[in-house]
Amino acid sequence: MAESRVVYGCMGLGGGWDREAWTAADVDHARQAVEAALEAGITVFDHADIYRHGKAEAVFGELLARDPGLRGRVTLQTKCGIRLPEDGRIGWYDLRGSSIVQRVEESLTRLRTDHLDTLLLHRPDPLADPEDVAEALTSLHRQGLVRQFGVSNMSAPQIARLQRPLELPLMANQLEMSLHRRDWLESEVLVNTVAGAELGFPVGTVEYCTERGIQLQAWGPLAKGRFTGDPRTEADRAAAALVAELAEQYGTTPETVLLWWLRRHPAGIVPVIGTSRPERIRACRDAVSRDPALTHEEWYRLWVAARGQLLP
Repeated sequence: MAESRVVYGCMGLGGGWDREAWTAADVDHARQAVEAALEAGITVFDHADIYRHGKAEAVFGELLARDPGLRGRVTLQTKCGIRLPEDGRIGWYDLRGSSIVQRVEESLTRLRTDHLDTLLLHRPDPLADPEDVAEALTSLHRQGLVRQFGVSNMSAPQIARLQRPLELPLMANQLEMSLHRRDWLESEVLVNTVAGAELGFPVGTVEYCTERGIQLQAWGPLAKGRFTGDPRTEADRAAAALVAELAEQYGTTPETVLLWWLRRHPAGIVPVIGTSRPERIRACRDAVSRDPALTHEEWYRLWVAARGQLLP
């Protein structure tokens, strides 16, 4: 995987979640976000073909067309495998080989580039044939259209099943991980407890990825502002107060403290920030430029504060 401490998630670019055409204002909004990310030291940009019904990729492609030197400064990652509801049809998951190839070709057209640095399979498709998927990915790689592959929202057994017929290694797994969404962590610690039985996250996925060099990418790492200005519960407020205290102590921002909390984990977690507000993107700068300063105890204090109770 490309060396990266933080990835910029482009879900917020491209205007509304509708079929309306993107506008000059949408491109300017995207330009400001991308410039802020680059200023913060972020060079990996994460897309999906469904984001804003394709408009996130399209406005980014417009930026690449306007600045020919930009493509050489960024790493492009996108995802495919989800079909959104439209025209009265249901939404569904689609990892048929022919569909993967088609969706990649469409993403390349919108992004106005001749290759993707990374393609992630967005969600598990229970009807997917791993041999068919492997054939499609191998073809895309041999044509030079995609350099490397990974998955998103998948468990260890699902990754293993896709990997068996595929000679190319799967390089990343993108999961929701944050101080708020802690089941990836608590499923490991709460083994043999009643609380652990109530968690749905597949035990062993973090270890599986770590052992095989599969980069763990954390989407939603800032938890939609729960700990940086929009607390929803008493536990949120307690954790937000501690986040602010630690930010002041270390001379950084609350956003950085939240990203440090993830990066402090030995699995080498790479947060994918999704805000499109330039000032909030810049607030993550220290998470890129500085190693996590949190002590062992401070890391646990944040965890306990967010849970609202002591660990068993």
